[in-house]
Amino acid sequence: MNIFTTTAKNKIKSLAIGSFDGLHLGHQKLINLLDEFGAMLIIDKFRGRKLCTHKEKQILSKKQIVNLDFESIKNLDGKEFLDFLKKEFVSLECIIVGYDFCFGKNKAYKAKDIEKLSGIKTIIVDEFCIDGLSVHTSLIKEFLAKGKIEKANLLLGRNYSIKGKHVKGQGLGSKELYATLNLKCDNYVLPKEGVYATLTQIKDKIYKSVSFLGLRSSDGKFAIESHVLEEFNQNVALGEIIEIQFIFFLRENCKFQDLIQLKKQISKDIQMAKNYLKDSK
Repeated sequence: MNIFTTTAKNKIKSLAIGSFDGLHLGHQKLINLLDEFGAMLIIDKFRGRKLCTHKEKQILSKKQIVNLDFESIKNLDGKEFLDFLKKEFVSLECIIVGYDFCFGKNKAYKAKDIEKLSGIKTIIVDEFCIDGLSVHTSLIKEFLAKGKIEKANLLLGRNYSIKGKHVKGQGLGSKELYATLNLKCDNYVLPKEGVYATLTQIKDKIYKSVSFLGLRSSDGKFAIESHVLEEFNQNVALGEIIEIQFIFFLRENCKFQDLIQLKKQISKDIQMAKNYLKDSK
């Protein structure tokens, strides 16, 4: 059934079940109900870019992760799915799900059906709202797509971030403009194209920065670039993993007539980023 875990399944007593993409504050409500022998059962139905990796989910939740491929269970009837869980997790005593959890072929069954069909104690977590907003992964993605970073971060309970390998850029920044670190990022949902006040992590250190993602004016190619606003060792090896945390959307991506105009705008971006980041650590 394509289940992966580093912990003996026969010791797991409670399961929080869901996709947990982004691991937002609503998800945390489920995770907080797990006991010391609890684990997150992640039904992985997303394809393509995600809000965070499985490794990040484990770090953020501080819980054991069990990955279950959606394709392997999508045709199971509701009772067949629950019987499968009972067989795989022989010590299972409690299942924790959100109020809108559905399961079984064609999502025919609801959260309230779990205990009736399985006999396993079930905790159903109510809708979780912040500032009148129902916390959902889809809403976070919508905010990111619109550049509403502060709202996305509010629902996540942390700064949205992406990670990527440091790659060779044009070399134009260090010569004509401002030196940047260039990222290759294939795994994450990307926010709206434009310029952001950000925090950039290199190894174990975090620096204030201004970052750009989108089609470059200079060559029309897509790029993710970060200019660090503090002193640091600029000799970052190619292939080094760099993380960018998005704090505030500064402006839309624009086309510039020449490098002089672009440099003037970047100078303004830097000052705006410094203002927004003055209280960030």
